[in-house]
Formats: sequence, C-alpha cells, structure tokens
Amino acid sequence: MIDDSARRRILGLVGLGIRGRNAIVGVQLVRDAAKRGKLKLALVASDASQNSLDKVVSLLDARRVKVISDFTASELGEIAGRNSVTVIGVSDAGLAKGISRAISVIPGGSA
Repeated sequence: MIDDSARRRILGLVGLGIRGRNAIVGVQLVRDAAKRGKLKLALVASDASQNSLDKVVSLLDARRVKVISDFTASELGEIAGRNSVTVIGVSDAGLAKGISRAISVIPGGSA
C-alpha cells in the first residue's frame, strides 16, 4: 500500500508526464507502445474491468514492464483530464525511475 504523500507525488509525476507527452493514456495506446518496446512502467487501475485487464496486463508482463495497480480508475482519470482511465503507460525512463523511487520510499525516510 502506498502512503498518501507518495500517492500524491506519483500522481503529480504522472500528470507531468502526460502533459510532457512522456506518458500514454488508454488501453489501446498502451498496448501499442508496449508492443513497440517503448514503455518503462504502467499504472493499471485497481478497479479496472477484467476485460481491460486481460487486454493489457499479460502483454505488459510479457514485455517485462513494471505494473503498479494501487490507484483507481477515477484517480488516474483525474490526472489525465477524463472521468476514468484504465491504464497509463510511462515511456520516459527518468519519469519511471522517479515514480519507482516514490513507491519505494517507506514512511520515516528510508528507501
């Protein structure tokens, strides 16, 4: 489970990635980017439909893309400017590293 400060930081970083065109929004676009080997990390909604999960998670696993599923579709949608989003893919290595660091930070300052 991700604490609130890390959650805000991650969502902020992903929002910056979307605005900077370093993140891809939506199942089909994420699938296409994964097939081309462009993704470094993916955020998959914890409340995504099984159909959407079937379409994307197995491909991400096969391509060895790190998957984070600690956010709801409405949380992901809010940062993408939509009602809900099932998956957001991160294509920038630096952004993916920053998100991974934010996840690995344990409350109390340890990494």
